[in-house]
Amino acid sequence: MKIIGLDVGEKRIGVAKADLSTRIAVPVGFVNVDGSEWQEIARIARVNGATYFVLGLPRNNEGRETKQTLYVRQFAKTLVSKIPGAKVRFQDESLTSVEAEARLKRSKKKYEKGDIDTEAATIILQDFIEGFKESEATKTGAEATETNLMKKEGDRIALKTKRAKNTIKKWLIISPMATAVIIAAVVGVVVWRQNELKRREQMWAELEAQMKPDVFNFTIKPGETIFDVKENLAKVGYSEDEIEEGFNYDYANVEGLEFLDSRPAVATLEGYLLGETHEFYRDSTVVDILTTFLKGTGEVISENNLEERYAKQGLTLYEGITLASIVQKEAMPQEQPTVAQVFLKRLDFGMTLGSDVTVSYALDVLDPDRTTYSDNQAALQVDSCYNTRIYSGLPCGPISSPSISALLAVAEPSDTDYLFFLTGDDGVMYYGYTEAEHAQNAYLHCQELCNVSL
Repeated sequence: MKIIGLDVGEKRIGVAKADLSTRIAVPVGFVNVDGSEWQEIARIARVNGATYFVLGLPRNNEGRETKQTLYVRQFAKTLVSKIPGAKVRFQDESLTSVEAEARLKRSKKKYEKGDIDTEAATIILQDFIEGFKESEATKTGAEATETNLMKKEGDRIALKTKRAKNTIKKWLIISPMATAVIIAAVVGVVVWRQNELKRREQMWAELEAQMKPDVFNFTIKPGETIFDVKENLAKVGYSEDEIEEGFNYDYANVEGLEFLDSRPAVATLEGYLLGETHEFYRDSTVVDILTTFLKGTGEVISENNLEERYAKQGLTLYEGITLASIVQKEAMPQEQPTVAQVFLKRLDFGMTLGSDVTVSYALDVLDPDRTTYSDNQAALQVDSCYNTRIYSGLPCGPISSPSISALLAVAEPSDTDYLFFLTGDDGVMYYGYTEAEHAQNAYLHCQELCNVSL
């Protein structure tokens, strides 16, 4: 389990990280509170594979909560809303900043205020780890081992019990009535301590359950459609209503997903769910899951400046993603730039794209069981805006989840001049400049694959 520790301040946030398998907190740095802190914290968590956060909770000298305590609690609520699946625990941070600065002074190295925040976050996280009881496997199964605290508590009980027995022996000689009083008192103490030990055991068990929650991986493969995604969500236990609610949610209003505003009003999420794998808690909603994948798409768009690069190809962002989704289905990564070049040139010439994968998607929408369009000849004539065999230009929307390589292929197509391509029975891509060359390639290399049912 990977954990991120945060020392939350109004100007800076110290950050540390740890893996429970090593039980050592490591400083990461600090984040300035300037409006971009949520995106940066999310990035750090994603890079380190962490969805669990430990926040230092300040109190005054009397142990009471302060204005800063409320600030941290509100920060925690916002953190959970900003990062889907985030789990938060608090750790007492009394005097951590003082200790952090003292450590930095002892190191005799030059430091700044941000370094103090970073060191404080490291102390907070280390304190949390040292108070955490980690499970270990035994021959009889995975059983929780006792913490040092619990062992010491057990030793104290044993010692007090032994002392109580000795006391009882002495008082039995002195006074039967006094003996009865002492026995009752000792028994009461022992029972109280045994109950306290059970309470501590329960506390650790609950903490352990939170630290090792029931999680699952969810994958969207490049080339999958929203129909595939919905089916896979159902397989991991989500109901049809939950799935539909997730896909009908207005994600354009979510911070970081403003790029969705550029889609046509009738557009679905097709093409915008980047092919990746993420880990989620069992209590995550479908909205949480889809938001995570959409944010991955947004980061790829932003980091690669796709909107501007697509504009150079004469495409809007939506059109670029649509073409990338077709390229994804048509070609392996190494061939995608050239296939993108073919499609872009056909668009320039006003030709139909002639892509069978778009026809296949049209059938998925209109006739998923292939009961009406049972043969390719009928399928290729299906009246759909996705049928690029009979309608020129791009289809009315994306047809799959594109990979990063497909998105980049449309942004940077190969420096070639082909008009045709096909994948041969041997898996090799064959290109042609003229329709005659394309027909020759089909005759020589595509006797089986070119006749596969749509």
